[in-house]
Amino acid sequence: MPDLPKIFPLGDSAVTVDFGNVISVDLNQRVISLGEHLTSNPFPGFVEAVPAYSSLAIFYDLLETRSAFPDHETAFDAVRSVISAIDVDKVSSTDDRLVEIPVDFGPDAALDLEDLADRAGLSTKDVVEIFSNTLYRVYMLGFLPGFAYMGEVDERIAAPRRQSPRLKVPKGSVGIAGLQTGIYPLESPGGWQIIGRTDVELFTPDAGSPCLLSPGDTVRFTVR
Repeated sequence: MPDLPKIFPLGDSAVTVDFGNVISVDLNQRVISLGEHLTSNPFPGFVEAVPAYSSLAIFYDLLETRSAFPDHETAFDAVRSVISAIDVDKVSSTDDRLVEIPVDFGPDAALDLEDLADRAGLSTKDVVEIFSNTLYRVYMLGFLPGFAYMGEVDERIAAPRRQSPRLKVPKGSVGIAGLQTGIYPLESPGGWQIIGRTDVELFTPDAGSPCLLSPGDTVRFTVR
């Protein structure tokens, strides 16, 4: 039986539900399931649930929640009680999506591919083949709007962040940092190892769903 999560305050109008301090598909799925359940079955004052790798931040309206649960000493106590009553392992979640993203791995787009390949003792073709033959789970969004933290990268091509981050990483750049991969949805400073670039829009502010990717999705990179 999985360990019970730790629940603690995050300021005065949010809580963190911590399932563990490791990158784990199982823990991440529990995080996502709890977030989806609360979004579909909100308690009074619920605002939103934001998943991370193995924890969930739950935001609420302090006054509304406090007023709705007069038997609890604080709003935090009330929210903790609501969360503790949910059996996450019996909560259903939406089916995972498979999203294919075409990538240009050419020299103009793959700014660090050659260096990464040299470090790994592989050819650039080998790196691209290993990278594109792996399916990646979207664990969380963060850093930039629509930036998806995905994993896990094959250990043969895992690489540390650059010692000197770039001031401008082109929009659409596909990078590797450790066992993680991600796509820069906007031009931004950044230190990930850039191995390619995509034209797919990751963040469209005016769309009904602004972010293309969501936690729990599976991504397949294809060679453009």
